[in-house]
Amino acid sequence: MLELTNVTKYYGKTLAADQVSFSIPDGATGVLLGPNGAGKSTIIKSIAGLLKYKGTIAIQGIDARQRQARAMFAYVPEIPAMYSALTVAEHMEFIRRAYRLSVTEEEIRALLTRFELWDKKDKLGDELSKGMMQKVSICCALLIHPRVILLDEPMVGLDPKAIKELKEVVMELRAQGVTVLISTHMLEMVQELWDFVFVMEQGKIIAGFDREQAYGQELEELFFKVTENWKAGEESRREEDRKASPDTGRKLFGAGRKSEE
Repeated sequence: MLELTNVTKYYGKTLAADQVSFSIPDGATGVLLGPNGAGKSTIIKSIAGLLKYKGTIAIQGIDARQRQARAMFAYVPEIPAMYSALTVAEHMEFIRRAYRLSVTEEEIRALLTRFELWDKKDKLGDELSKGMMQKVSICCALLIHPRVILLDEPMVGLDPKAIKELKEVVMELRAQGVTVLISTHMLEMVQELWDFVFVMEQGKIIAGFDREQAYGQELEELFFKVTENWKAGEESRREEDRKASPDTGRKLFGAGRKSEE
């Protein structure tokens, strides 16, 4: 289970995440949606342990900052980062040793073969395309058999076969009781995968719903309906604020003229 409670993050005086709370139970896939600047990256990096924040993030009921929680969590970043001097096989060996895994060579071979990387196992990190690096990142994450996995724009750069394979992996993880969180702009790619959706705007979760609440609506339709309704509500609130202070603009304008004089 992944659970966020009142997660708040400031960059200087800018509020990037405003008391964000949501949870995804075991064996479910959640999708985090929102436009650029909505706060998704801040939440993702906070979960991944890359940012300091206020509030609580728990993995299987354990504070995400603790080593025990980190050992159960896997993260596939949007922009894969690999060690240029290590081969694909050595990346897998690095993860095996770092997490003290008991996986066999046969398991590693099967995983790399599944993502068409076995014949690339001796290539160095800086010799791979972005799509290949993305697949290596996915394999490294799956190698640890996580209880919670975060996939940030995982399908960007992947070829059609790899996208199909990744979708199958997500469904397999869900069947195994793993909690999955996917952050993506590619709504059509997760249409058949999601159990829960969380929509962000201006650092806040403005809507959250599950499949039962969707009543068979397409994810894209739900997303635009939610964001358009929220924007309309924001415009209405701003208009009410202007009406409540009709002379604000005149006072400010007058002050400006006075200072110029």
